[in-house]
Amino acid sequence: MKKLLVCFVFVVTATVVNAQFSRYIITFRNKATTPFSLNTPGQYLSQRAIDRRTRYGIAIDSTDLPVTPRFVDSLRLAGSVTVLNVSRWLNQVSIQTTDAAALQKINGFAFVQSVAPIAARIGSGSGRKEAREFYPLKTEKVEKVAADYFDYGQSYNQVHIHNGEFLHNIGLRGQNMIIGILDAGFRSFTTLRAFDSVNQNGQVLGTYDFVAKETSVVEDDSHGMQCFSVIAANIPGQFVGTAPKANFYLFRSEDASSEYPIEEHNWVCAAERVDSAGGDLISSSLGYSIDMSNPVFNHTYAEMNGNTTIAARGADLAAKKGILVGNSAGNDGGNSAYHFISTPADGDSVMAVGAVTTGGAVAGFTSYGPSADGQVKPDVASVGVNTIVQTTGNTIGTNNGTSFACPNMVGVATCLWQGFQEFNNMRILQALRQSGSKATAPDDRIGYGIPDVKKAVLILLKDFSTASVTPSAC
Repeated sequence: MKKLLVCFVFVVTATVVNAQFSRYIITFRNKATTPFSLNTPGQYLSQRAIDRRTRYGIAIDSTDLPVTPRFVDSLRLAGSVTVLNVSRWLNQVSIQTTDAAALQKINGFAFVQSVAPIAARIGSGSGRKEAREFYPLKTEKVEKVAADYFDYGQSYNQVHIHNGEFLHNIGLRGQNMIIGILDAGFRSFTTLRAFDSVNQNGQVLGTYDFVAKETSVVEDDSHGMQCFSVIAANIPGQFVGTAPKANFYLFRSEDASSEYPIEEHNWVCAAERVDSAGGDLISSSLGYSIDMSNPVFNHTYAEMNGNTTIAARGADLAAKKGILVGNSAGNDGGNSAYHFISTPADGDSVMAVGAVTTGGAVAGFTSYGPSADGQVKPDVASVGVNTIVQTTGNTIGTNNGTSFACPNMVGVATCLWQGFQEFNNMRILQALRQSGSKATAPDDRIGYGIPDVKKAVLILLKDFSTASVTPSAC
């Protein structure tokens, strides 16, 4: 897991530039003189993204407009400056430079609102990272219904905890749904057994590395690959994920070698890419709070209010665009210095996922809520202890963390939403909360508890039937 923070606005001086920072966030005042129009969204949004907005009554607004191109061009021409990533939602650009004169010039542009350092020189520092080790697969007693559509093997219990097989058995397996997975890398997913089906069927619609600025994501960290397997695996009799028929975008936004707020900015840019491509859900097993590579960037608990950090603001904007955003709650439950959730799990429209065992016991490491502004967090919980995952050695193993609870829950949510596309993202999240094992008495460990999708289906069917009945004049 990771940690993060809102950018501080510092006075940019040559001393700061030369001392430690080489990457910055440039925030623009507006999108003046943009050549794009709200009336022609097809220039910057896919038809599927436009259709989502139409279906759920979401207006296309200024946050959808691309950043004004001439502003970005001005940054490039200011000196020795490399443009890294551009966020239309936040109207920001991340750049890399050690050119003090260029920064001074940029700071003087009338269209620039602020210039803020966001990361050190590349290669300096290393933040605390979640352990990546795998554990040998231990055979568990599996009690399953012989008539299930999938033969889940050892993954049955992590599907069954939500009655996820019920959805699969009635034909809801993720078909025609698109999930964007944001993580630190998807090492070797093109050659590993769990992904044979998704690779052969072309279910990975696209990949991009927002850290290295390239399309390939298979050389980097394996954490995202493990998370991907929890949703997409299809090895009959051994390991089947919670939405194995879904389509996917795999985006690397996280640099596993260090911990800086630039990764939050990358996260937002990746979420925007999911949106513009027409994605339905985001599964993110990343989080930011304390232990930044430079402590000046550490987040405080007070900032976990859903409105302060770059990541939380971006996650809530993704939800505003109609995307169901799932994010791991964090693994700081046993940390005496800080035991709360990390951002963007604090977003008020984000489904923050805590961790439990397959028997429903709360994992000691799962981070505590509530958010700093009093929201129930985590929202729900899923299996994050001895979760079945694909390993880089092409075997099936287990791993621990809310990182794995999140994709397990997102896959189940995907199949539920597939059956009820009349309802928007927030209604699906509400149904999951209402079906939780602690729905009537949520707490600060697993929120509304472990969702039961059989109950969620009944809740949504009731809503649908009520909404469909119209009184007729007699």
